[in-house]
Parts: sequence; structure tokens; C-alpha cells
Amino acid sequence: MALQRLGNQEAQRLFLDRHALLEQPAGAAKGADLLALIHRLGFVQLDSINTVARAHDMILFSRRPSYRAKNLKRLYERDRELFEHWTHDAAVIPMAFYNHWHLRFQRDTELLRKRWRNWRRDGFEARFETVLNHVRDHGPVSSSDVGKDEKKGSGGWWDWHPSKTALEYLWRSGALTVVGRDGFQKRYDLTERVIEEHLRPGAYCDETATINWLCSAALDRLGFATSGELAAFWDTASPAEAKSWCAGQLRQGELEEVEVTQADGQLRKVFARPGTVEAATELGPAPGRMRVLSPFDPALRDRKRAERLFGFHYRIEVFTPAAKRQYGYYVFPLMEGARLAGRIDMKADRDADLLRVTAVWPEQDIKWTAARTRRLEAELERVARFAGVGQVRFSDGWLR
Repeated sequence: MALQRLGNQEAQRLFLDRHALLEQPAGAAKGADLLALIHRLGFVQLDSINTVARAHDMILFSRRPSYRAKNLKRLYERDRELFEHWTHDAAVIPMAFYNHWHLRFQRDTELLRKRWRNWRRDGFEARFETVLNHVRDHGPVSSSDVGKDEKKGSGGWWDWHPSKTALEYLWRSGALTVVGRDGFQKRYDLTERVIEEHLRPGAYCDETATINWLCSAALDRLGFATSGELAAFWDTASPAEAKSWCAGQLRQGELEEVEVTQADGQLRKVFARPGTVEAATELGPAPGRMRVLSPFDPALRDRKRAERLFGFHYRIEVFTPAAKRQYGYYVFPLMEGARLAGRIDMKADRDADLLRVTAVWPEQDIKWTAARTRRLEAELERVARFAGVGQVRFSDGWLR
């Protein structure tokens, strides 16, 4: 029997809907409303680069223009509605998901102890008790508060001293919890002082139930996916575990296989819940306004998936030598409607009170019109206010 087929435009709209990008960017962006948005996304990746605003703030602003950074800080640090840990990278995650992280704590305990013996400086395991006692006696600490007499090696930024490595390990394995950041420096406290007792690591972990939740919750946020994409979403379940979960759900009739038309016309077989194809055809169009996305936006986290769906090839070039960059150090994707229409190189110059736009590169199939320029200018005015600068200034020859 032929598989149901999801057309490319319908697939794009469904994917954007699951990432809160199909509706108008509007609405309340603090307290319970902000938490509901993060719950819908699953997590928000954290990143330190601040050319315009930090990635997590840009992610939330692109969906709720009334959002401000203090709203996330309050939800995380004061209200304790979020916790910080790893998915594919560091992220803030709804506290409601915390009990599903026990498996991650267990697996990081085993994985990182082996990996960091070689990757980090020797001796970090011997610092566990000293670090824990220091936190117990002094309250929340940062990495600058421990290991003051220890020397880093010559490995650069990643070559932590043993006590810094111990802090990170104790956090990743669940003994410590990050309770906030000063600037972008993490502050750690004892998990027993932060997390309610019934949620703490060490509580019974049902591995099968956790894998089921991880895969199901990932599918809810992707709309359709391969088993590998489900495993990669939270980056806790293994590809083999996700594959087994999909096979079991398929046998039970909880999933079905469908074909999704990619941007190049090829078909890709994926898993979806029954009724997904019909639901996708009922979704309306995306708002036509232009919006700036973070390079770490959830919709772009899986670069290959975004390229297959939208025909948009994107790579961040912060680690690429300047002479070899195709675009720029930190270039933002531009979304117009349901299309990834181009990319923009810009930076907030706070000393000059300016948002400086160096260049805009439309995609090859995009004809850049005066109307598009007006939509871009309107969006950049919003971005400038968000970044705390008063004016937008375009460089000569900005349209490439």
C-alpha cells in the first residue's frame, strides 16, 4: 500500500507550527506565558555570543517581540520554573521535565568520567569532595571561586583546571545544579538545596519510560521525523533506542510511515502520528513579515533537516578563519513568511547607539524588492530596540 505523502509546503508549515513560527510574532512573553512557549519548544539553547543579543534571547524575541532578557532570568533564577542542563548543547529546560533527566545524569556520569580523564586535566576526580564541601560551606559558587591555586594547561579555553572540571562533572552528573549566571558565568549549588526531594537524581529511573517520553516528546515538537532525528532532539536516547521505539509504536498503530517531499523534490520516509498529514493540510500560511532568527534557533538546530525542507544551506562561521568565511563571523538567517529568504550580518554598536548592518545576502531565488527592504527595515527597528540601541545604519553596498 502506498504511503501517505506530505507536500513540501505543507511539511514546512507543520514544522514551523511546531516551532511557534507559523503564527504572528506577538503576545505576552513573561511568567506563565513565557514558560508555555519554552515548554512548547522543549528547550532553549544558551550561547554566550552577544553581537546583537544572546542566542536564547533572540530565539524568544523572534516569537514574542515583547520579550526582554530579564523575563527569562526571573523565570529561571527566581521562580525556578526552568533548570539548566544539556540536550545537544547547554540549554534551559522546563522544570516539569526534570524527572526525565535522571537517565541523562546516569549516562553523563559514565560517559564523562571516561572522556574527561583524557580530554581534561588529570586529577579532577580527586577534587570532587573538596568542591562539594566548598559549595556546602559557602553557598553557590562559580568556577572562579574554586581551584585558585591550580594551573590550567596549554590547551586554551577548553583546558579547565581540575576543580573547574569537577564542578562541570558534578553538575552534568546531577550532584550540583546551576542556579543562574552572572554575565555568562554559571553559579552552582548543591542539588539538594535547589531541587525538590522527589525529583532529585538518585530517585528511581525507569529507563523504558524515559526513552518513551524522550522519543514521544521529540516527535511532538518536530511533527515528523526519522528515528535518528528523534534521538538527536534531546541527545539522550541512542539511535538504536529511538529506532526500537519507532518500530514498537508502528506495530501498535501509534505511528505511521509517511513520505515528505523535500525542497529538491525528493521523497524522504519519516514517522508521524496518524492524522498528521491531514492536520498539516489545514494549517494556514505563515505571516508575511520579515524576522531575524538566531543561528541557534530550534528550527535551524538540525542544519541538514532545514536544508532538506527549505533548501537553505546554513553554517555558522565563528570558528572559521576570517579569510575563509563565505559570509561573516555571526550571520543571522532571515525568515519571510515560511521561507528562509536570506541572511544578514549585523552588530549592535552600543557605544555609538547603532545597529550596524554590514551586508544582506538574499537567497538565489529571491528577487529583492523595495517592499522587502521596507519589511527588513521594520524588523530591524524592532531588533534595535530589543538590543538597546537607537538607530539602524546600513553600510554602503549592503545588498549583496
